[in-house]
Amino acid sequence: MGIDLPLLWAIIILFSIMMYVVMDGFDLGIGILYPFFQEKSERDVMMNTVAPVWDGNETWLVLGGAGMLAAFPLAYSVVLSACCLPLSFMLMGLIFRGVAFEFRFKAREHERHVWDKAFIGGSVAAAFFQGVTLGATIQGMPVVKRSYAGGALDWLTPFSLFTGVGLVVAYALLGSTWLIMKTQGSLQARAGRITRTLVWLLLGVIAIISAWTPLVDPAIAARWFSLPQLFWFLPVPLLVLGAGWLLLRSLRRGRQTAPFLLTLALVFLGYSGLGVSVWPNIIPPSVSIWEASSPPQSQGFTLVGALFIIPVILMYTVWSYYVFRGKVHPEDGYH
Repeated sequence: MGIDLPLLWAIIILFSIMMYVVMDGFDLGIGILYPFFQEKSERDVMMNTVAPVWDGNETWLVLGGAGMLAAFPLAYSVVLSACCLPLSFMLMGLIFRGVAFEFRFKAREHERHVWDKAFIGGSVAAAFFQGVTLGATIQGMPVVKRSYAGGALDWLTPFSLFTGVGLVVAYALLGSTWLIMKTQGSLQARAGRITRTLVWLLLGVIAIISAWTPLVDPAIAARWFSLPQLFWFLPVPLLVLGAGWLLLRSLRRGRQTAPFLLTLALVFLGYSGLGVSVWPNIIPPSVSIWEASSPPQSQGFTLVGALFIIPVILMYTVWSYYVFRGKVHPEDGYH
């Protein structure tokens, strides 16, 4: 029995995207939360909590994109054609916030507000347009003769815009719980108050998207609500409610690490729910991972490199987080 290379590559790409959402989500969330913290010292601490790791986090985005190009070139070309504008806006947002990281601490006092605004705008734009691209992919892309057959603005729908807002909320919650874990004092207390509001917002977003997604495609509705699949998938919403309740309880009890871990659980459950909705299609509603895959020779060749580089990325990621573990204090400099 041979190895199912398209399935293996789909797992690698899904893992890379999930790692990006987890690892880069909280530092995008820091930028989204910047307007709620006006003191320069607080903003310095917020940025210092992610400064040592933010650029390494984006490695997962590069790996996911490169993996899709190598393993599923049809999906890469269709998604890039259908979502050219939101993906371009996302990249511009990532560029602005990356530049703001380096220039904010070097700017004169009267110029720092410019880089603060670049950091906020870049973070919000990157998060929002990532969500828009996700929503546009879920709602489906027409493919005729292995080419995108839709319009340049087909991605611009109420559903995709709402998923964009939803991802901004999710990243903001990751950022606020990260601050609870990495800071102390008044900054930590304010992050805790913001987190309580964001938990309810995210639960509401998950509920709306869960109800809206089956309306986008009848096949998704049939998958979730027909028997016996209903019994297999019913634990997902129950686990979301359970994780939300535990998250709120951990905030009431003053826990510092548990809120971040439980937020990761919420994000993972939402991610898995969307995956269940479209699987095994990589281009909804009708192009599967096997139909969109590259030749086995190409997938096998690039798999060798992927199986070498992924452990390396995991090792230096774990090492960097270990080195910069613990609380960040106001007297700590930018590194």
